[in-house]
Amino acid sequence: MTHFKKTFGKFQWLDIEKPKQRELIGLTHPFSIDINLLDDALEHGHLPKLEKHGDFTFIIFRAFSVEPHHNHTTVAKLSNKVAFLIKEDHLITIHQKPFAFLNKLQEEEFDNPEALMLTIVYDMLQTFAEPVNWLSDKMDENEKEIFLKKHGEVSIQQLYYQKSKARICRKLLQFSHNVLNQLAVRPENISDLQDIKESVVNYMLQLDEVIEDAQAILNTHISLTAQKSNDVMKLLTIFSAFFLPLTFIVGVYGMNFTYMPELDWHLGYYVTWAIMIGISIIIFFWFKRKKFV
Repeated sequence: MTHFKKTFGKFQWLDIEKPKQRELIGLTHPFSIDINLLDDALEHGHLPKLEKHGDFTFIIFRAFSVEPHHNHTTVAKLSNKVAFLIKEDHLITIHQKPFAFLNKLQEEEFDNPEALMLTIVYDMLQTFAEPVNWLSDKMDENEKEIFLKKHGEVSIQQLYYQKSKARICRKLLQFSHNVLNQLAVRPENISDLQDIKESVVNYMLQLDEVIEDAQAILNTHISLTAQKSNDVMKLLTIFSAFFLPLTFIVGVYGMNFTYMPELDWHLGYYVTWAIMIGISIIIFFWFKRKKFV
């Protein structure tokens, strides 16, 4: 466990990284924080929430914390959380993963704990920008692969991971937006809060488009696959239609009967060929007329 403490003009910031339960209880003992809040702060996969308890407001936000191309499909593997405990003169942040933006903020100055918290939240939500853009680019690539290339194919496995990633990010942002709507801040911080809300809404709209595109691409892929199967079946049916009557004729004259009058015809062989060719021509023009070929 590591922790950092800094005193600003009117409040104090305590940042705690990777604590065990006993260590966290020891550090926060002077503040008399409810043990249930500390348990929530340590829970790895907890979704964004807001809860008031005594003098403290307890808030959880999650930041996207892996490379966009990694194939993960759970909230805990795609993101990591920061738990905030905030009151008039204190801000406590608790997290398991180190965040670079927290280290940068240690050198800056803030007038109140709300301003610091909103800055951290903004930086956390900005971590969704890269995966959102990456997913949008991937949907564009998939569409080009299907519609612009002659034998375009998309990986259903990768499309599944991309859609799952977009759905999870969308859910996290929706929970974050709900928390932001419940958050009451000082008048001087309202503008910052509104900027954060607008960023979240923008990402959510982009992810909605990604999810819709992924579903459309999947449906198109299924349709194209079915069409290819239909084309193969159509080709086999046409071949069968040509060869079925010819096979019947050959089968008849291949039977081992002692007396078959046609076998004694001098031109029987050529007549049989003419009949088979004539049947093939008739079938071909019939298919042509029906626009089967």
